[in-house]
Amino acid sequence: MAWIVALIAVVVAVTAVVRSQNAARDANVAWARVELAERQAKAADARTTALTDEIRQLAQKRIPAAALALSHPSAPVPGLREAAEVDGGSARLLTEAVQAARAAVIEERQRVDAAARAAMRGTSAKIQSLLNQSQQLLHELQHEYDDPRILQLDFRNELALRRTQATAVLCDAWPGLARQNSPLVEIVLGAQSRVAGYERIKVANHLRDEWLAVVARAAEPLAIALAELLANATAYSHPDTDVQVTIQQSGGRGAFLVVDDAGIGMDDDALERARALLAGPSEVLLTELGDPPQTGFAVVGRLVVQYGLSCHIEPSPFGGMRTILRVPAHLLTVLEDDRSLSALAPKPVHAHTATTAAVEPETATEPETAAEPEPAAEEGNGLPSRRRRAPRPAPVRSAPAATPAAPPPPRTPEQAEASWAALQQGTLSGRSAPAAPPEAQHHDDKDDRNDQGDDET
Repeated sequence: MAWIVALIAVVVAVTAVVRSQNAARDANVAWARVELAERQAKAADARTTALTDEIRQLAQKRIPAAALALSHPSAPVPGLREAAEVDGGSARLLTEAVQAARAAVIEERQRVDAAARAAMRGTSAKIQSLLNQSQQLLHELQHEYDDPRILQLDFRNELALRRTQATAVLCDAWPGLARQNSPLVEIVLGAQSRVAGYERIKVANHLRDEWLAVVARAAEPLAIALAELLANATAYSHPDTDVQVTIQQSGGRGAFLVVDDAGIGMDDDALERARALLAGPSEVLLTELGDPPQTGFAVVGRLVVQYGLSCHIEPSPFGGMRTILRVPAHLLTVLEDDRSLSALAPKPVHAHTATTAAVEPETATEPETAAEPEPAAEEGNGLPSRRRRAPRPAPVRSAPAATPAAPPPPRTPEQAEASWAALQQGTLSGRSAPAAPPEAQHHDDKDDRNDQGDDET
């Protein structure tokens, strides 16, 4: 019986050991599970915290930066803060949220801009109509009254009309003026007459054909575009410097209007933006033009796209900027020479030079006491050359008695009317281009500088 008891004791001992080992193993497994659960909880907390931080950054930084980048492409847009702590699905959703916000901002800006354009288009049309009526009334007053202040008022009305036209063009409206085929040189004078500081603009005519003209549909748009470039050049150059305008003709490629100023120039960023605007982008939002809006280059770019012109800007040898406006050959024509150009239109440089060289002014008003001068001889190039004349003694004259100069007789009303009629006739003839304002028109330069171009920085 003893061995049975011993066997039972061994079995009980073995069972106890097995149970003890199983309990220890179960305890270890439970502890491992607890540790795993704790680690998973900590990881979940970390992911939740990282996702919360990313959502906070999305609302506070990423979406506002994406909206700012629509107006300023160089503005940086931050990415995910803790990309390692956010899983792929969450990161993709955050990126989609930025893109959706960007698309919503673009759509809203386009809607608001379209509404603003429509409002400004209607307002500009009404203001332009009133200004045209005022211009017609001023022309009638110039015939009736001999008052130079009417000319000053007419010029300021012209400045306001140019601003209104530019605003209308920027809002996709018609320029508001129908014209016939117009000589290119008169279009340049018309653009000059719309700019404050027009007396600083010097025009050099290098056309081979004096009657080169722009077709009717592009005449007024070209005048508007050139006026904006001239206003910009005069606004950002010293008042004591000139703005040079050169009219050139190129066979087969059309004509070129080159504007040079000695202004402050532009830095690289401003020059890049100016070139982008002058190239005629598909869409320019009004909110992207600054405060106050700088519309000059945007207006030129819009006309470039609509009428097939081209415009390029670069640093000028004079220290400022050079703008080249090209009129393609299909927008040019040649007029009949039976009509007369404006009296203010500069003659072609080559014709003027030849005329000046061929005509020898006479300076001798007294009888010659020395040998007679020899006639001018032509050299091999066909140009006349002068020979030295022998010196002549100064004639002895008796000093006349000093008599007071008689005052000029006062003008009669008929004479005043005739002079103003002649002046107005020349003005109207030039304004068909339209022409530059008469030189007798003086205005306050300080006030006129407030209405200038506004793009060059």
